[in-house]
Amino acid sequence: MPNSQVNAFRMNLKPGFEAEYKKRHDEIWPELQELLRQAGIAEYYIFLDEATSSLFAFQKITTTATRLSLSEQPIMRRWWDYMADIMEVNGDNSPIAVACPEVFRLPATL
Repeated sequence: MPNSQVNAFRMNLKPGFEAEYKKRHDEIWPELQELLRQAGIAEYYIFLDEATSSLFAFQKITTTATRLSLSEQPIMRRWWDYMADIMEVNGDNSPIAVACPEVFRLPATL
């Protein structure tokens, strides 16, 4: 994707909530999807390691988009509150996210 950057991070589910996490994301709110797109997130993938309940997230972010501060958006805060019972979270209910630095990339061919 031209004019993009990537963001990768790890989060953790509370044990036993894998199916509920998937269900909630299968039913993600349209207004949250729109907010993420407005923030410049062009693609967003979340993968589950079933053995550890760890989540790995990968985002492609357009560098030309107007970046919103998601943490200040009411829809984002409501989503965090909605997810807090099944994830490891900070005091404000945001998910505990650990950045994953890039160590290898196989570039796309044109």
